[in-house]
Amino acid sequence: MKRQNARKLVLISSMLLFPISIYYLSPYLIIQGAMEGIVNGSFIIFITMLLGSIFLGRLFCGYLCPAGGIQECAVLINDKRPKQGWRNNIKYVIWVIWIIAIIICFIFRKKELAVDFFYQTDHGISIANIYGYIIYYGVVCLIFIPSVVFGKRIFCHYFCWMAPFMVIGSKLGNMLHIKGLRLSADKNTCVSCHMCDRSCPMSLNVTEKVQRENMYDSECILCGACVDNCPKKAITYKVK
Repeated sequence: MKRQNARKLVLISSMLLFPISIYYLSPYLIIQGAMEGIVNGSFIIFITMLLGSIFLGRLFCGYLCPAGGIQECAVLINDKRPKQGWRNNIKYVIWVIWIIAIIICFIFRKKELAVDFFYQTDHGISIANIYGYIIYYGVVCLIFIPSVVFGKRIFCHYFCWMAPFMVIGSKLGNMLHIKGLRLSADKNTCVSCHMCDRSCPMSLNVTEKVQRENMYDSECILCGACVDNCPKKAITYKVK
């Protein structure tokens, strides 16, 4: 459980640093930059997520994402399992529309292409004045309130604009048989205690995946909660 405590501490720390990092994870700033012909920090970060997820899946979501830290706090108020199924596809519809908008903005940009990692920040800090906090608290409410109303990690399931990058990357890694961090299971060790199901922050049916000995799920954030809570150690991290 030490790993889970450390993971949550890192997530909360990332949440507290969100006023500094928010512009590097901004979907709007990419569009604004694209209209001016600028490849900005969030553009570079999202491409890095895509490439990194080939090897690490959605590990960023489980260990580093500020939105994850916000939702960990929301779980203290509402820890019910949200409805999933087709609703998980909402984020892909949002993502496709957003990507099309970015492409159009780059095509019809006003200036020649340039790279500015710190675009619209003040010496690298995203929120440097009182007006910026209006945007900041709006984003925090967008993440926190749905999680309180509908259940844990609902923003990750339905609305996250970052998740599709990592889902595409992890699927690409699987398709190309590239070695990366994955979960592995031994169904013969499993006693169907469902501790893994209860501990999963993404509300996945982990026991079913263990019985199939196929742990891949596009909604899995590789947080390792199922690994650390399994009394029989039927689930492990592996590079495969």
